[in-house]
Amino acid sequence: MDTLTLALWAANLEPPLNGVDAWAAGVEAKLREAQAEGARLLVTPEYHCQQWISFAPEHIRPDQEIPWLATQAPAALEAVRPLARKYGVALLAGTMPVPNGEGGYVNRAHLFFPDGREVVQDKLCLTPAEKDPTAWCLTPGRRLDVVEWEGLRLATLVCLDIELPGLAARLAPLDLDLVLVPSMTSKLSGFHRVFGCARARAIELMTVVAAVGAIGVPERLTRRGSNTSAAAAFLPCEERLGSTGVPAALSPTARTTGPGPVLVAADLPIGLVREIRRGAAEVWPGAWSAGHVEIVTRGETVREKAR
Repeated sequence: MDTLTLALWAANLEPPLNGVDAWAAGVEAKLREAQAEGARLLVTPEYHCQQWISFAPEHIRPDQEIPWLATQAPAALEAVRPLARKYGVALLAGTMPVPNGEGGYVNRAHLFFPDGREVVQDKLCLTPAEKDPTAWCLTPGRRLDVVEWEGLRLATLVCLDIELPGLAARLAPLDLDLVLVPSMTSKLSGFHRVFGCARARAIELMTVVAAVGAIGVPERLTRRGSNTSAAAAFLPCEERLGSTGVPAALSPTARTTGPGPVLVAADLPIGLVREIRRGAAEVWPGAWSAGHVEIVTRGETVREKAR
């Protein structure tokens, strides 16, 4: 695959639902639209499942939300699992909490391919709210999977994971063609952290990065604020790729109407980026390690710790 058209749905979490079937119907509608636009992949945001809170028990507490959402996840996954094959469009169905087998829960992304494969990726680094025992109290994932799809090598980094330079350095030698970033950020500052780092990763890894976040919250959660986000695709800043590194982007917002906007990033030049990454870049030195660099501070040498 030398070019890729993908659709990024900045889903609006405000519209109420009457069950997971309504949520799945919304996902199917967007897959149908993505297919009509020639997209091969649809990505929805981190915690797209938070929209389910609109039909949660009346007085559910913050610390009960993750366990309750996890009870709804199997039915939601069962409903959307056949859709990638049905429409011939791969689907990253946001993230949702699932039991970790140790009495806790992880924040898991589910990626479905038209060939029937299903790949999951757990969020590796959690925010303070996600770790708070009086709130969501999640546990971090422990592995990152690189996935092969029609000649592409791709990985999913969930929200905060894209902000971690230590993780990015470990990805550099992996020859990735695409990084997907489902996110949810409550503040404009959070949006800029995630999307700014996504843009940096495109440059650092010499790859294509696609990020999308949720907008708004269910009405019963407005006392906590809202979610501010958008969608964008990023490329390395190379003259042959248009120089700017931003082939497609939406402006961030905390409120929207209907199901939320979809950004169709058409004909992303995956093959050309791969060619540049493999030796044709203007100045990029490849998967460069700073392990040989001696850093001196206050007269003491700081050496890289072995991983």
